[in-house]
Amino acid sequence: MAESHGAAKGSIGGTSSHTEAEGGAHPFPPFQTSTFASQLVSLAIAFVALYLIVSRIALPRVGSVLDKRQDTIDGDLAEAQRLKDESDGALKAYESELAAARSRAQAIGAETREKLNAASEAERKTLEERLALKLADAEKTIASTREAAMSNVRGIATDAATAIVQRLTGLAPDGASVGQAVDTSLKG
Repeated sequence: MAESHGAAKGSIGGTSSHTEAEGGAHPFPPFQTSTFASQLVSLAIAFVALYLIVSRIALPRVGSVLDKRQDTIDGDLAEAQRLKDESDGALKAYESELAAARSRAQAIGAETREKLNAASEAERKTLEERLALKLADAEKTIASTREAAMSNVRGIATDAATAIVQRLTGLAPDGASVGQAVDTSLKG
């Protein structure tokens, strides 16, 4: 075992390299001057072939894909513009309908306000007429009550005057003279 380990050690630690060619080092093949012209020719042929393949096959396909994308984008933009125009038209129609509805609402409000004012005025006049009738009735009642009270006052004044005179003089006065005295004092 020690030998195998030592053999491995000798091969690893040795001075020989597996990448070196026997007989000395050769330069990297693309940089060899003897094959440089043939490499340039093969490179030019490969470039021309690649250019023809790309320009004839790949570029038309890429171009058609780009054209399709551009057409799709243009179509989408046109559709978006059409939809925007439709929405603008719908918005203008909505705004005009809204303005018309507002003016109708204001007209209805004004008409209702006028009707309510007229009804209120009619009701106020009716109440004034009722109040005037009640006031006239009240004045009649007051006048009749005053007359009744005044007629009672004459009778009460006559009775009081008779009682006072009788108490002071001790004699009952004549009813006609007491009535005449009370009438004179009530008028004056």
